[in-house]
Amino acid sequence: MSHQKRAVVVGAGFGGLALAIRLQSAGVATTLLERRDKPGGRAYVYEREGFVFDGGPTVITDPTALEELFALSGRRMSDYVDMLPVDPFYRLCWEDGTHFDYANDQEALDRQIHARNPADVAGYQKFLAYSKAVFEAGYLELGAVPFLSFRDMLSAGPQLAKLEAWKSVYGIVSRFIQDEQLRQAFSFHSLLVGGNPYKTSSIYTLIHALERRWGVWFPKGGTGALVNGMVKLFQDLGGKLLLDADATRIEVEHGRAASIRLADGSQFPVDAIASNADVVHTYERLLGHHPPAQRRAASLKRKRFSMSLFVLYFGLDHHHAQLRHHTVCFGQRYRGLIDEIFKGPTLPEDFSLYLHAPCVTDPSLAPPGCGSHYVLAPVPHLGNADIDWDEEGPRYRDRIFDYLERFYMPGLRQQLVTSHFITPFTFRDELNAYHGSAFSLEPILTQSAWFRPHNRDADLPNLYLVGAGTHPGAGVPGVVGSAKATAQLMLDDLAMP
Repeated sequence: MSHQKRAVVVGAGFGGLALAIRLQSAGVATTLLERRDKPGGRAYVYEREGFVFDGGPTVITDPTALEELFALSGRRMSDYVDMLPVDPFYRLCWEDGTHFDYANDQEALDRQIHARNPADVAGYQKFLAYSKAVFEAGYLELGAVPFLSFRDMLSAGPQLAKLEAWKSVYGIVSRFIQDEQLRQAFSFHSLLVGGNPYKTSSIYTLIHALERRWGVWFPKGGTGALVNGMVKLFQDLGGKLLLDADATRIEVEHGRAASIRLADGSQFPVDAIASNADVVHTYERLLGHHPPAQRRAASLKRKRFSMSLFVLYFGLDHHHAQLRHHTVCFGQRYRGLIDEIFKGPTLPEDFSLYLHAPCVTDPSLAPPGCGSHYVLAPVPHLGNADIDWDEEGPRYRDRIFDYLERFYMPGLRQQLVTSHFITPFTFRDELNAYHGSAFSLEPILTQSAWFRPHNRDADLPNLYLVGAGTHPGAGVPGVVGSAKATAQLMLDDLAMP
């Protein structure tokens, strides 16, 4: 009788959690190690003076990928977490005072598009058809398929070539849409997964079709409530979650990962190990003693990493009824600003912002009559802009508050109850993210699918990767998809005698 197989997953972000659930559901005894005091990874929750702030991903799309995790063991997601629809999906605003409500309502969209440029109504239909075709090929067919060999990439090639995957998101949108503000409205999505709309493969236009198909959702109680629902599912299945468990070293014996060691000296023997930690951190720190991993780390560091973020959390003693749940505030520049965000070498003077006002959908995240918010500004990563954020952070916070008060939230400073912010330093120090990048490797075509770090290591056959740094990439559907691809490999490998 062979022993029950044991797996360890390092990092309890969405990718690590989703993978641990899949392994445990399949009967693999799984331990999930999380270095911080709470699970969630980038979806960490901060609580201040009665306000609840979700740290990170708050645009939840493709609920089916999440529902599937519960269905594996015959359970229902709705018994663990209550998902609320967000409408409109986003409000997109410009400094000239105009806005565009991007909703799942074709008539409302047509009406707004027509008001800006009548010719773009038909153009939008063509763009939507293109986006749907990419979604069918790129997401439904390839999203959770591990690309381990170049052959896998070539078999997808004809499909990707037909869709002109080498063109950029902005390039494809511009082919169909003439109005510059509408071009911004339909190309900003790649920024949500760390991609420059002018450089990211047009495959990422599939996000548009994905949202139109399944909507945009928000968990009641915040993203943290979804994380907690997933943790509870994992534990109900018999999985073990250890917090304050700082993994420091993967021991290698006879060409395999044998065990993992924590900062406190404890050690876990494994049949298989998966890392949801940052990919550079995994190879450089956890495996820094292993020469092939050193080489892998060095080659990863030469790749292009996505931008970082400055995120400012604030609670107000006032409800701003004029806001929508998700608001994108475009600055005066689009292309020039995006260039500087992705290249540096300094912090741009202006900004485009994403403003999150979850109390629009779920008032329980703040005390009665109050509002919990965060505002996110994409900024260059530390490798592209050597900024001392300890010094710059408070200045940048004040500039953003001034801007919000001027354009979107009159009276903000008078209403302020509490605020704090995270910077690229937080991504680097708390999340071990290389260069403080918020989304790992930049999703350009030459760093996608087979060109991304693989879901299974080429050198250590029982070491796997999950999360934003592997295929298919960042964003909640991306990392949950990566867990499906990685679980498939792990379960196949563990089933082998």
